[in-house]
Amino acid sequence: MINLFTVLLQDVQMNIDLFLISLQKKIMEILKTLGLFAATAIAEIIGCYLPYLWLKEGKSFWLLLPAAISLGVFVWLLTLHPQAAGRVYAAYGGVYIFMALMWLWAVDAVRPTTTDWIGVSICLIGVIVIMYGRQFVRYI
Repeated sequence: MINLFTVLLQDVQMNIDLFLISLQKKIMEILKTLGLFAATAIAEIIGCYLPYLWLKEGKSFWLLLPAAISLGVFVWLLTLHPQAAGRVYAAYGGVYIFMALMWLWAVDAVRPTTTDWIGVSICLIGVIVIMYGRQFVRYI
């Protein structure tokens, strides 16, 4: 009887370990994707902000060169995303909103409001649901 109980406990422990390893891999995948989205958003924002400086604030025409490079990097980064393009673009939009809010704060020195933070939180939850919702349904 004790041996059977020991075997059952070992089996349960092994299943828990496998689940935790799987969960850890999924969390790392999510963080990697969010990091890729963030890099993509920064490349897009820079690629659009530099021409804005040239057009609206009279900065140097030569800002268009790094802007073009940044937009090229943006397009290349989009090709590195792990899922179908439509889903990537939908989820990327949420991360873009977050990065634009950070840009507003860091570059334009405009502090986000409470409603900005609530809105961007909703968007980031949406990103995770869009990208990984089908996979998490298996665990529920």
